[in-house]
This record gives sequence, C-alpha cells and structure tokens, in this order.
Amino acid sequence: MEVNQYLEMFIEESKEHLQACSEHLLELEKNPDDLAIVGEIFRSAHTLKGMSATMGFEDLADLTHKMENVLDAIRNEKIHVSPEILDIVFESVDHLEEMVMDIANGGDGKRDVSSTVAQLKRIESGEEAAREVVATVATEEKPQVSSVLEYDSFEQTVITQSAEQGFNAFEISVSLREDCLLKAARVFMVFEILEKDGDVIKSTPSVEKLEDEQFDQQFYVAFVTKESAEDMQKKLMKVSEVEEVQVASINQKKFSEKQQYEASQEAAATAIATVEAVETTTAKPAAAKSTAPAKADKSHAPVGNKTIRVNIERLDILMNLFEELVIDRGRLQSISTEVNHGELNETVERMSRVMGDLQTIILTMRMVPVETVFNRFPKMIRQLSRDLNKKINLEIIGAETELDRTVIDEIGDPLVHLIRNSVDHGIENPTARRAKGKPEEGTVVLRAYHSGNYVFIEIEDDGAGINRDKVLSKAISKGIVTHEQSLAMTDNQINELILASGFSTADVISDVSGRGVGLDVVKTTIESLGGNISIESTQDVGSIFSIQLPLTLSIISVMLVEIEKEIYAIPLSSIIETSIIRSSDIMNAHNQKVIDFRGKVVPLVFLEEIFEVPRKELQDDEFHSVVIVRKGEKLAGLVVDSFIGQQEIVLKSLGNYLTNIFAISGATILGNGKVALIIDCNALIK
Repeated sequence: MEVNQYLEMFIEESKEHLQACSEHLLELEKNPDDLAIVGEIFRSAHTLKGMSATMGFEDLADLTHKMENVLDAIRNEKIHVSPEILDIVFESVDHLEEMVMDIANGGDGKRDVSSTVAQLKRIESGEEAAREVVATVATEEKPQVSSVLEYDSFEQTVITQSAEQGFNAFEISVSLREDCLLKAARVFMVFEILEKDGDVIKSTPSVEKLEDEQFDQQFYVAFVTKESAEDMQKKLMKVSEVEEVQVASINQKKFSEKQQYEASQEAAATAIATVEAVETTTAKPAAAKSTAPAKADKSHAPVGNKTIRVNIERLDILMNLFEELVIDRGRLQSISTEVNHGELNETVERMSRVMGDLQTIILTMRMVPVETVFNRFPKMIRQLSRDLNKKINLEIIGAETELDRTVIDEIGDPLVHLIRNSVDHGIENPTARRAKGKPEEGTVVLRAYHSGNYVFIEIEDDGAGINRDKVLSKAISKGIVTHEQSLAMTDNQINELILASGFSTADVISDVSGRGVGLDVVKTTIESLGGNISIESTQDVGSIFSIQLPLTLSIISVMLVEIEKEIYAIPLSSIIETSIIRSSDIMNAHNQKVIDFRGKVVPLVFLEEIFEVPRKELQDDEFHSVVIVRKGEKLAGLVVDSFIGQQEIVLKSLGNYLTNIFAISGATILGNGKVALIIDCNALIK
C-alpha cells in the first residue's frame, strides 16, 4: 500500500485521537470509577494503534498497544484507577504526541520510551499475576473447553438437530499471541474460515465485544460443520498471530432431558426450518444465528459523515481567486457609476450581492473554533499544578468562538506563554493564598468572544496581580523608562511595561514561564496578526490579559480617504467616527496639536506630514476632515483632505522589498486600478 498519500490524514486523525485521550483522562481523574470514560479512551487508543501499524510506525503502535493493555485491564475491572497509573498513562500520551509531531515534521516517529513501557508492563503485570493464579486453579480442576459456553434452549435445539443431520458440533478455543496488535482483524480472519466450513452458533465474548477488542487474548466459539476437529484446528492455526487452538466436541449429554424437551417445544418451528435448510445445503447447515463480525445488521450501519477534509492550501488558492474577484467587482462598480447605464447598474448590484454571500461562505470555510487551541491547556495546567505544588482550576469559556485558520495556527504559542505566566507569577501557593484569605485553589479563566470584526481572548487569574513598584523599579533599572517618565504613567501603562523586550521580574529563572524571555515575544506575534494586547491588574486581586485579534487577515472593510491626489485606506475596525473641525478648535499642548473630543484631549496626526505628501500649493483651510481612531483606550485624530467612502478591500503585503514601512500595513488595488496604501493606526498612536 502506498502510505504517503494517507500520511497527512493519519497525522490529523492521530492528533484528534490523542486530544480525545487527554480530555477523557482528565475526566477520568475526576471520576475514577466511571468505566464508560475508560471505554472512550480505549477506543481512541485502539484506533490509533491500528492506524499506526497500518502506516508502518511500529514504535508508535507498540507504545499504544502497551497503554491499551493497561486500559483494557481497567475496563475489565482487573486494575483500579489510581493517581500513579493515570500519571503513567498521561506520560504515554505525551510521548505519543511527540512521536506524531516528529512524523509530521518528516521524522520516523521513533523515541526512547523504554522507561514508560517498563512502567506500563509493571502495572499490567499486577493484573497478569492475578490472571495466572486463576489459570493455575483452572488447570488443577481440569475443566473441559465445553464448560466455558452456556446455551439457551434455542441453541441447544440447533446443536442437537444439526448432529442428527450428520454435522459435528464443536467448541473452539482460540488464543492470540500476547504481542498481537490487531486483535479484531485476527478475530475477523478466524470467523471468515469458520463461515466457509460451517456455521457459528455463538461466541464468548459476544461479537460486539470481539469487534471492539474487549477481551484479553482468548475467545470461544460454538460451531457446527462437516469438517473434522483436526482439520479445523489446522486451518485456524494458519491465521497469523494465533498462538493456540483447541477444538472439542460439545457434550450433548449435558443437555438434560428437561432442557431438551423444553428446547424442542420452544423452538420447534425454527429448528425444523433449520434442519430443512441443512438438508438442502451440500457444505454446511444454515445458521440459526449469524454472529460473524462480517455480517452486521445493516440497520446499525453508521450514518455517513457529511464533512470532508480539505487541505488548507486549497482554501488559500480559493481565497486568492476570490480576492481577484473582489478587485474586479470594484472595477465594475466604478465603471457602472461612470457610465450610469440602468441595466449594467442592476447587474453589478446583483453580482455584488452574490459575491457578498460567496465571501461569507469562503471566510466561514476558513474559520476554526478556538477550542482546537484551548483543548491543550487542561492537561498543561494539570502538570504545572504538580510541578509548582499549586492548586489550580482552569475554566474555559467560549471555546466555540471561531477564528481564521491562519490566526489559529499562530496564536497557540503566545497563549501557552501567557497561561504559564499566570500560573507561575500570578497564582500563589496554597499557604500564601490562605494567608490572604483566599481559597487554596486558584482559578485561571480562559475566555473567548466576538465583538464586531474582532475576537477577544482573555486570560484572567485571581492571583497576586502585578506589583506596581517592583515593575517600575525593574523598568527604570533596565533603562526602559526614566524616573521622570514613571511619575506621569498610569497604572495600565505601568502594567504594559512587562511587555517590553527582555523584561522579567522573576527572581529565579524557571522553565515554566519562559526562562527570562519576556512577554515582548507574545506582543510581537499578536501585533503581527493585526491584533493588540492590553493588561488590567490589581495587586493581590488578580490580572486580566486581553488579546484583540481580527476575524480574518485577507478581506477587510476600510474608509478610503484622500490626501492631495493620493488615496489611503483606514481600517473601519480602528475608527470611532469621522468629524469636520474648525482650525480655531485646534489647540497646542506640549508642542502637540490637539482637539477637545467629547471632553477628552485627543492629539492630531497630520498624515500629509507623516507620509510626506507633496503639495502643489499650500492650503489654509478653515475646516479640516478628521478620522478619530483608537488603540485600546488611547485616541488620535488623523487629519486628511477628504473622505471618499467605505469599501471592502483585499489586503496585500508590500513584498520583500518594502518591509518595515512606518505606519503602513499593506496595500490594495482599487476598482479604478490605482493602488491605495493601508494605514496602520496602532503605529500612529503613542
């Protein structure tokens, strides 16, 4: 089989199964007696094992198999869940995740897991020892194979009537090797051989449990056939990974006279039909009950999944093509306005509506719930709690909130850093919390929600908060701010000093929250995504880190403005409102031109000066057009010549030759073919 074409699917599905294992393990830790949860973990592990073996990743399959053995023992109540066992299973899942990531990065998935495997075997050996005791007692009593299965009256009648027609009735015991990886596949192969030579009357465990591999290494089958016991034993031993096959005749004398009488009365009609079918069959009798895994009732067939996996590159291509359509739409709108042709205008309007719907669908296709990122954090918090000897409860709110896939791929690491920071620097140890009158268990809330064209992600904790004096002292000592500047700073401005490059208040560098690497990395990543981060904190009460991110990075709504003959685009998400002001309303404060906007002093930014727009002649207008924009709580007024109007545009980068252009985040092509530069308002607000 050519496995390379399935590799991407294998990696994605493996991640999903491992995530499911982690989530259910956390549930099991809270409800150790709930065997239904164990069953869910077992099914995910079993599927992963099968996929890994099929793809040829034997190390991955082997570790999963060892973990599966422990889960199977727990599921069958041979081992009881304990914190120590859960720790080792968690450790196994961590190793499996690393192996899958290695495969995703082009590796072979090999990893030294000998220590973990040894611990899994040690856990399993406790269950094996108990099994050996049972086996020893069973051997001393020398039971027959036929004593394993019990038959109801209907099954007794079928066996008796089949024997009368010259068929042999056997009880077959099949034992698989201990290292068998695909038990369900071996069961299927055994049943396939049996069905060719006769009929299966019943099995122990049931067919459903055999399909789900809910058995140790051995299962039993009642079988009627024309073949001899010796021939059946030889045929079944040909199946790979079958260690032992015992075939014994069913002792029909154990069916009491009363049982035979009741059986013949209760199932006479069906038995007669069965015998008639046997008489017309040359090779085998008609089964009274078809229990082979291959012949499952169609009524129980799974409903077809109505979703498909699509490579993100295909969506990117689709988005790029649509972006070209958006540009052409703008061109058509411009032409229809100039021509003023009724039928053309109507067609362009209809096309615009259809393209608007198409745009919504395409953007929705790229949207992914943030839970794909959030799901990794409960297990991380569990481990951090143990490493730091703290009691921490993680609450996740709004995990269904959706973000563009591009943003999702980038936001994971910054969130890890912020959560580790909250746990390490924010949440106090139980003794300190008791001294402050707080509950011993600290709470970290991870919250996501929509607001306009943005998604907000907040990390809130009820910990120690930010020590204002300590932050200021550190910032002054590192030369980030001067003592004079610090005197005029607000609390929020002081809080945001921790986002400065290389800033850290940790007295001891640890592996938990960054080894002295400051939160400036987080800030840089978020701003590169077109977002921003703000901090609110009260000492000894807690902190809130708030991240603001755009819903999408490709198509945005803007206000087009004009300066001289040049056109610029200002993102609507940054605009509060537009205004026309008199020149006499402009004041000076600290060598800065400002205006009074609704009781707030707002600095003015003259874009013609920022972008050095050449003027053919000096203007001395009595009125100025101003766009009021914001960055967090800060405001600024961008002074332009005139407002053109609102439009949806395609955001394009300036390329490798025009990097780090101050206050310009990209460009777009307008309907008339001209290029408009997109203003980065965050860079203009100090």
